[in-house]
Amino acid sequence: MATFVLVPGGWKGSWSYEAVVPLLERAGHAVHALTLTGLRPDDDDATVATANLDTHADDVLRHLDRNHITNATLVGHSYAGMVIAAVADRADGRISRLVHLDAFVPRDGESWWSSTNEHFRELAAAGAAATGYAIRPPDGGDPRRRPHPLASFLQTIRLTGKFAQVPRREFIYCSGWEDRTPFAELRTRLQADPGWQVHDLPTGHDAMHEAPEAVAALLLGECMGDVSTHRRQACH
Repeated sequence: MATFVLVPGGWKGSWSYEAVVPLLERAGHAVHALTLTGLRPDDDDATVATANLDTHADDVLRHLDRNHITNATLVGHSYAGMVIAAVADRADGRISRLVHLDAFVPRDGESWWSSTNEHFRELAAAGAAATGYAIRPPDGGDPRRRPHPLASFLQTIRLTGKFAQVPRREFIYCSGWEDRTPFAELRTRLQADPGWQVHDLPTGHDAMHEAPEAVAALLLGECMGDVSTHRRQACH
């Protein structure tokens, strides 16, 4: 039995994995879907204003501690790629597998802000104009989304090299929004890195809702006819 820890991307909470969680549980695995500090419905303005990348990494590390989780599969969507990288670097070997689901894969000294594209930098700047500390959700989309702490997008990550020692590291590239994706160059970089396994998924960015069965299949290591994988390991 595997233990999956699912970390949501910007503006979202644990609900963003609601269609995937039962598929993983039905396969017999333990699943923990988290909501990060500043994204909870009852968080006050001070909590949102002070939450940064370190806060979010600490959220996950505390969850590992409280639940005595080792040998975890850590999944991060979008912004949460920053979070799971920071966690893996600090988790003292408790992470056995990382899955960056259309998510940033940072190098030391990078941030969400430095890693994304101009489209999303402009969106973030406009979205933070009202408060100066929280970015309102982009127009459209799920009404459960919350204003996202600006500091977490701006803080640079500090990596010691332990992140790169996680035994199994995977990147899922969602190819259905190539007009706006900030991940095309990242996909090319990781395809050339023997330490990474790269999957292509023909969906938009919100793959967990668009194609939960395909996402669950990749997390479970199953072969999918409509999923292209580079350097695929044996299916199990």
